[in-house]
Amino acid sequence: MGNKKIRPVAIYLPQFHPIPENDAWWGKGFTEWANVAKTQPLFENHYQPHLPADLGFYDLRLPEVMQAQASLAASYGIKGFCFYHYWFNGKKLLERPLEEMLQSGKPAFPFMLCWANENWTRKWDGRNDEVLVAQHYSEEDDINHIHYLMKYFLDPRYIRVDNKPVFIVYKTFLFPDAEATAKRWQDVAKEYGIELYLCQMIFKYDTVPTPLAKGFDAAVDFEPFGVRRSSAALVNKYKKPSHKSIIDKIINRIKKEKAENKLNIKEYAWMFNDLHSLKNSTYKIYPSVVPGWDNTARRQNDPALILHNSSPELFASWLQKVLEDFDPYSADENFIFINAWNEWAEGNHLEPCQKWGRQYLDVLKNELEKVSAESDE
Repeated sequence: MGNKKIRPVAIYLPQFHPIPENDAWWGKGFTEWANVAKTQPLFENHYQPHLPADLGFYDLRLPEVMQAQASLAASYGIKGFCFYHYWFNGKKLLERPLEEMLQSGKPAFPFMLCWANENWTRKWDGRNDEVLVAQHYSEEDDINHIHYLMKYFLDPRYIRVDNKPVFIVYKTFLFPDAEATAKRWQDVAKEYGIELYLCQMIFKYDTVPTPLAKGFDAAVDFEPFGVRRSSAALVNKYKKPSHKSIIDKIINRIKKEKAENKLNIKEYAWMFNDLHSLKNSTYKIYPSVVPGWDNTARRQNDPALILHNSSPELFASWLQKVLEDFDPYSADENFIFINAWNEWAEGNHLEPCQKWGRQYLDVLKNELEKVSAESDE
């Protein structure tokens, strides 16, 4: 099978601590644990709420929390965290865990950053409805931003490719000129004696993916929105159950739904039954997998996207297919991303929950060990 050493990186949400902005927008002391804990099932066999097990309802102001997360991740074969980074023309949000990690040097666990470069909105979807903090772009901001990030890029724990710090942009298509931004960033990086390895998230790729932004080195498939399949498979209408009490619960829960009570529900297994090979791409794409997805907790008055009937066994099936298809581009260009480590309000987490415990982590470790054993043969 040859050398196929894989570097799994888990996407990490540094949200679980109070900040003044969230206090003002959603109430004193708010974190997404508030939404996670109060979510209720919308239909029969709907897995809600997602409640944490081993790590509990943690607060990222406590340094021992991130240490426990890193220790747990490392013990199951994860090679680093990809932290979401929030920057709005010099205004930072949710930066405290990262700043304190940088200052303390702990945990001693590899990391990289992904700039979540969309609007901060009340619906958590980055769109233009109810914008709380808007994202604006300028040449000056490009330069100021990358200067700020250098302290992270120069940290010895920062993940690199050929000694180039890896920096991911969530949506390059929002940039006025992605190529110009990339060039400005690289020019600043040269002042520090380094070069950056720039990546973008990619959405809805097909056998011919959307173009890679000029100046960028690679893309990261962002599941569950990365793979395009037939339009017929994309929409599954939720059929109302016959039992009147269940109908009443749905009507009360989804206040803004129409009378037919449509929900955007897909079977989790659909996500990997007809995967397009990344080998057909004209540029480098790193694959990703999701342990689940259900953003009911975030979409209190709007239809949620639900990947129904997810399980550790099906997660293993998806992961197997991705591992079989992916050949690292080089010794350092060997990333597989797991979305996510702790997106609890999106029902999307490797961290142990009360329903499945550590079973998703067990699956990840087992599949990675199989690949490692095969590549040593």
